[in-house]
Amino acid sequence: MKNHLKAFALLLVGLAILLPFASSYPDGLETVAETLGVEETPPVWEGLMPDYTIPAVGNLYLSTLFAGVFGAFLVFVLTFILGKTVSKSD
Repeated sequence: MKNHLKAFALLLVGLAILLPFASSYPDGLETVAETLGVEETPPVWEGLMPDYTIPAVGNLYLSTLFAGVFGAFLVFVLTFILGKTVSKSD
């Protein structure tokens, strides 16, 4: 379990270092939609972290950092649970 925590800590440090280099430009699909004049309809549900941010946090850098950490943690936990469930021997 200690190796898991070391890997997660390394991921957090990597996110904190690389986050300022994230592009603020739209991705390819958004660019094509804008070029073709496709209008974006309002979503039915905003989701947990709209636009990769946490709305409750006022600072954009911290909001994006927390969203990345929370997202990574959520994926690790769900993957761990799925792995334990699938590999459980009867």
